[in-house]
Amino acid sequence: MIKVLTLTSLFPNSVQPTHGVFVRQRLQHLVGAHDVAIRVVAPVPWYPPFVPGPARYTQYRGAPDLETIGPFTVSHPRYVVLPKVGMSAAPALMVTSILPFVRRLVASERFDLIDSHYFYPDGVAAAWIAARVGLPLVITARGTDINLIPKYSVPRRQILWAAAKAAAIITVCDALRDEMIGMGVAAAKITTLRNGYDPSAFHPVDRDAARRALGFSGTTLLSVGHLIERKGHHIVLEALAGLPDFNLVIAGSGEMEAELKARARRLSLDGRIRFEGTVEQAKLKQYYSAADALVLASSREGMANVLIEAIACGCPVVATSFWGTPEVVRSRQAGVLVDERTPAGIADGIRRLFADLPERSATLRYSEQFRWEPTSRGQLAIFEAIKRAAPRRA
Repeated sequence: MIKVLTLTSLFPNSVQPTHGVFVRQRLQHLVGAHDVAIRVVAPVPWYPPFVPGPARYTQYRGAPDLETIGPFTVSHPRYVVLPKVGMSAAPALMVTSILPFVRRLVASERFDLIDSHYFYPDGVAAAWIAARVGLPLVITARGTDINLIPKYSVPRRQILWAAAKAAAIITVCDALRDEMIGMGVAAAKITTLRNGYDPSAFHPVDRDAARRALGFSGTTLLSVGHLIERKGHHIVLEALAGLPDFNLVIAGSGEMEAELKARARRLSLDGRIRFEGTVEQAKLKQYYSAADALVLASSREGMANVLIEAIACGCPVVATSFWGTPEVVRSRQAGVLVDERTPAGIADGIRRLFADLPERSATLRYSEQFRWEPTSRGQLAIFEAIKRAAPRRA
């Protein structure tokens, strides 16, 4: 058996059950299919009690120190955050806060390696910690940690340092791998293992029944994700204004909620737009099955899970052709790519999709290539190679 210590802040907790759920899904399939045991350390931000602050930090106050999530024992040690001013110091703050806890855990249990997800600050902090506890390290790059954060000079240097220290690097798409190589990271160290989906969680349900249950009527588009600028819900709203025969359902919550609702009113979209708030993972298959298409107007993604989930439910997509998205939407069976991230570009993509809409059965067949097993086999091979290469510990 390979014993892994996973260190990442991208992991669910009882107050944020969907946070980092894509990391949990990948690891859960790995331990379910192979002889791997994983102990999870998922640090959460510490914010002073009784002090008002941003919800993205204060909501973690309710996270327990220790909990069981699926097959995993998960610890949530606290680390100090400095909102707005602490980006460059974030890895050091995380290390200072959680290293004593990790040292005790490593002293009490025998691990073969540390597995970290998201390069900054998590991967950088994990590189410091791995050196101090004497374990090899694997870091997975997932999106903005490589396609956005390295634009800042100090984080970029730290990311390159951590990449040099890592025994292996995983990227969720070739676009991120190419970017890392362009940054100067050794190509031989990087393996692309894309995101996948669990067919027991994402599969078509009865379409008519789902539409009735959700109250969908007419041709309905779906936009899923955090209500932030990067996800592009505002662009989809603007596109909808020029598509009078379409309705839109937005599933997600976030800082732009009030702005998006105000924009919908200004565009006179009442009656054609619904804001569903956060939809739990178990119910998303109903939305994908009921919708006529998913629209993703994101400015950057690693490999967007919503695209894979949608096509796994037979729902075709319209998506902006950035970063890893073209690696998902490679065929008309999956949907249409849009080169122009504008309302006009999104509207044109929707028209093109519906001018030649694929059969939902064809979209479903296309999705089968994105199941988790190839990713699990690739991850297992990396872990086994690291274990073989590591010196034996007494």
